[in-house]
Amino acid sequence: MTHRQASGGTPTDELATTDDLATAEDLAAMGALAALAETARAERGQLAYPDRVWTRPGHTSSGEPIDDVIIVGAGQSGLGIYEGLRRDGVARIRLLDAAPAGREGVWETFARMATLRTPKILNGLDFGQPSLSLRSWYVARYGEPAWQALHQIARPDWAAYLAWYRDTLDIPVESGVSVTDVHWAEGSGVVVEASTADGPRSFAARTVVLATGYDGAGNWAAPDIVRSALEPRLWSHSNGHVDFAALKGLRVGIIGHGASAFDNAAAALAAGAASADLLFRRAELPRINPLRRVETAALMGHYPALSDETRWSIAHFVKRVDQPPAESGYRAAMASPGFAMYAASPLLSVAQVGGAVRVTTPSRTFDFDHLICATGLTVRLESRPELRTLAHLVDRWSTRRPDLVGSTGQAGSALGQYPYLGAAYEFTPIDAQHDWVSRVFAFSGLGFVSQGPHSTSISGHKHAIPRVVAGVTRQLLLDEQPRIVDDLAAFDTEETYL
Repeated sequence: MTHRQASGGTPTDELATTDDLATAEDLAAMGALAALAETARAERGQLAYPDRVWTRPGHTSSGEPIDDVIIVGAGQSGLGIYEGLRRDGVARIRLLDAAPAGREGVWETFARMATLRTPKILNGLDFGQPSLSLRSWYVARYGEPAWQALHQIARPDWAAYLAWYRDTLDIPVESGVSVTDVHWAEGSGVVVEASTADGPRSFAARTVVLATGYDGAGNWAAPDIVRSALEPRLWSHSNGHVDFAALKGLRVGIIGHGASAFDNAAAALAAGAASADLLFRRAELPRINPLRRVETAALMGHYPALSDETRWSIAHFVKRVDQPPAESGYRAAMASPGFAMYAASPLLSVAQVGGAVRVTTPSRTFDFDHLICATGLTVRLESRPELRTLAHLVDRWSTRRPDLVGSTGQAGSALGQYPYLGAAYEFTPIDAQHDWVSRVFAFSGLGFVSQGPHSTSISGHKHAIPRVVAGVTRQLLLDEQPRIVDDLAAFDTEETYL
């Protein structure tokens, strides 16, 4: 047993052990967070006006009730959109997520960074209410001095903050629901098909928000040269499952130079890999982050007002220039024994030699036991199950502005696959007969060209979430329009003072 000294300097079994002290600190933090939650709920009530529910219950032609909004994805964006809609008087909201309860978002899966890249002063989910802010949560959990000393928020702390946020606001999530399609059914509205542990289910709504994150734009892609040459056991994608424990003692190669490349290198070495060599095609790592220049209230708040030409040029510039790796991952990898990186090292060939991987670059040949591809995502709407129907009905930049796509070569061809979204993230139909697609809002990586590089990131929430909320409520109001005058004439609540 570990003792601490009494005031007289004599150890005593009656005094707390270090484990007891840690528990006491945790209990104090739990109490502070509970008190903060009570304050947040009370303040929310004070700020609620007008939050009266204003939509009438909807029904299918057969009399079954439908939702006003279905949100697909209960990560940070889904939670914020749910709260924003509820604050604006929308009550019939269904929030679905494929993950088990408590595992929503990327924070417990392929996000392997030590800290977020976003500055600690980020806000947006709080809706301007300080008691709901990350800072208030952090101070309640760790104290003001810890906040002042903090450089960037740790990934587990951000996940814990989101869990506290969800519980504080009592946001219900239907977990284990994997959406398999979104389509229109006459007499029902927008139908969301899903698979669950209990079998297939269908949900109907007036509007749908796809809050499916960065990977909502397509699928994580490894180079063809890797997939065609290697057995699946010899390679992984950085944004998928990586069995790091199995890499102990092995030589690991990592393809790419972004944040996930360095995060995975650090994770592999921490798990006991013998080495982690990072290969990338650029002559040197980017040192300037152009996304920081786009972080202004005007650009993030009014991005859709920019011309097509300007938005396209920004997207093309960001893709061409790219951004540096995140600081925490870079420092962790560089400080790890066994780490090395090689610039100007595109893959010339990849071969399986026995049970190993041989990679040839312009400067040398590497032999690895396992390859991790940190090579990002291919925009491919058809690869997303929830877009199975929508992919063929929505306008894209390639169909709306083929002149811009054709002017920027191969890079333009890739960017052209992004959908051409409206000002509130709504899909636009390629054919007017499918105008229902504008009832579906793509709050995901799909908004990169139309809504900007901060489209649905944490740093964009302050401006982006109100925009999509306004788009959804606008559509719901238009649905209510035929009844507004009759409802007004039927309103019979008398003023009590007369």
